[in-house]
Amino acid sequence: MRIVGALLILVATMVCARAETLITSLSNHRVLINSNYTGTQIAVFGAIERDAQTIARATGYDIVVTVRGPRQFLTVREKERLGPVWINQDQQKFPTAPAYLNVLSSRSIEEITSDQLRQRQKVGLSAIINAPDFTLYRGGADQPFRDALYRLKAEEGLYLEEERGVTFLTPEIFRASIALPATAPPGNYDVDVTLFADTVILARTQTHFELVKTGFEERVGVIARDWSLAYGLATAVIALFFGWLASTIFRRD
Repeated sequence: MRIVGALLILVATMVCARAETLITSLSNHRVLINSNYTGTQIAVFGAIERDAQTIARATGYDIVVTVRGPRQFLTVREKERLGPVWINQDQQKFPTAPAYLNVLSSRSIEEITSDQLRQRQKVGLSAIINAPDFTLYRGGADQPFRDALYRLKAEEGLYLEEERGVTFLTPEIFRASIALPATAPPGNYDVDVTLFADTVILARTQTHFELVKTGFEERVGVIARDWSLAYGLATAVIALFFGWLASTIFRRD
């Protein structure tokens, strides 16, 4: 039994020695939003380290970068026209949908890995949105709402997928640019980087960055959150004042 145990430890050690290590870094871990903010980009840099005894792979590597923004509770409603008005019909709730979702890959997701692994590991935009835990499964009745959520978010520039978004600078060094539009909400963003070879996941690492309001916008946001009643009353008073001022200036005698 001791011999068998020693052999198992030796095999495990050899497997670990052959395993690739993924090292990643971001160009910026904190993005500030001010009054003239129009969007920005964050660069992801990565390197693949191999043990000296690791045999070189004939097919090379692939990288998939998945960026998830802050979670939010969303409700997608189906509308139906009844004469001159639109009325709400069925609806689907998404309790933990990411406000921002971006998938960048070195080539097409379908070429990188198999369909079974893609669905099981939630690799790619379609696999994430169609995952069982993305929303309540209702025997297929939820699918139109998943598609509608993706369409609406894509129109806002918040759900993205770039097949050639990851560039290999050398066979072991890569780079990707994460586009953050002006509509991207503040909060914490998770960056998941996955290394593939021969359709199999070899390594995975995660890092984070933060999108933060600063200056006047930050102070207004804090007041609106912590002093909601006073903020609402002040907004109403200001609106009434400017309404009265405009009627006075443009009043015709």
